[in-house]
Amino acid sequence: MNSPTNCDESPVTPEIGPPVEAPSYRRAEFLSSAAKFSQCPTDEGWEVAFAGRSNAGKSSAINSLTGNRKLARTSRTPGRTQLINFFALTERQRLVDLPGYGYAKVPQKIKDAWNRQLERYLQERQSLRGMILLMDCRHPLQPFDQQMIGWAEAAHMPVHILLTKADKLKKGPAKQSLLQTRGRLAHLGDLVSVQLFSALKHQGHDELIHVLDRWLTDDSVLESEV
Repeated sequence: MNSPTNCDESPVTPEIGPPVEAPSYRRAEFLSSAAKFSQCPTDEGWEVAFAGRSNAGKSSAINSLTGNRKLARTSRTPGRTQLINFFALTERQRLVDLPGYGYAKVPQKIKDAWNRQLERYLQERQSLRGMILLMDCRHPLQPFDQQMIGWAEAAHMPVHILLTKADKLKKGPAKQSLLQTRGRLAHLGDLVSVQLFSALKHQGHDELIHVLDRWLTDDSVLESEV
């Protein structure tokens, strides 16, 4: 966001630091966890959040991307992760694993509290550059997915959707799911992009990394490499 200027004065050029380069996702390390928004790390630098239903394969996708099967906790019991988990890539670049939602066997009061923390994080976190939203490619755009997209739209935050578990479908049906999802979100224009992804087969990394690099780096660095 541009800094406001006094109309009676010449615009002040902000001090520009060294270019921020693309991080190595294989160097991701656990940084901290937050049970509520106020416990998040200092709001500086740049970060990208991973969100999705409890059974969408969110933790598996993060582990596949980083090449570390133990980085993000996975569980056979969907919904057990109730914390916002931060992973450091560099001193100023982070990945964030948001709590899964949908199948957790907890009281509605707790689910509502998670909802409020997620909404506050997405709308108030200044260092958040974009959201990776994961959906099972066999069941995309469930009500919670659409709620997350609505929050992102309200915050004018870009969303990149991973249609996960693409290995569960044959090529034709997987492609159809991709095209149908894109079609249903076409009204959002460039704010939302969609791809197929398989953590099991480690497919879709290049497209995902291209998006992450664009969000987590100084755009001028990427442009100079083209």
